[in-house]
Amino acid sequence: MRITTPAGTDVSFKIDPKNPVTVESGYANTPGAHFLSGQIAWTPKVGSVNGTIVFDGSLVPIGIVKEPVKLHVKKDKITKIEGGKEAIDFEAWLKNFNDPNMFLMAHVCYGFHPNAKLTGVCLEDERIWGATEWGVGNVGPHLLPPKGRSAASHSDGICLNSSVWLNNLQITDKGKVIHPELAKLAKKLGKA
Repeated sequence: MRITTPAGTDVSFKIDPKNPVTVESGYANTPGAHFLSGQIAWTPKVGSVNGTIVFDGSLVPIGIVKEPVKLHVKKDKITKIEGGKEAIDFEAWLKNFNDPNMFLMAHVCYGFHPNAKLTGVCLEDERIWGATEWGVGNVGPHLLPPKGRSAASHSDGICLNSSVWLNNLQITDKGKVIHPELAKLAKKLGKA
């Protein structure tokens, strides 16, 4: 897979068919945790995430970012963080845990809720139509079986207006669904 954004994201990774894909329905009709609909999440094949990820929407623990926060990633590991004050603050926050696993990419998500807006609250931001979201740090066994990967904490960052390719087939272009079958579904949701 490959994801790019106008803000400078250009990251590639492989899919591990053993890692589950989660899709929230929005229904809370059974015991346990439930979330808003409009998000598809999974963990890439461990060690395969390489490139640049630019958070230009929001970032936990900062909220809506004023300046993009750029991560350079090699084999899942954040090797460099660039940007303004928020990038410096984010790097200090990660280092504060004194846990090398806090510098590892945990999961990636597509956002496809037709009414989600950028608020600075991750649970809504990660569902913004055409955005992708990257988790950093801890990842649970529901996304990385059988045991997950422990880290001291977890962060999520939002990349707006994402272009996504699966096996060189483009699915979205700058946040707009362009795959013919999926574009029909997007149109039904008012996102043509």
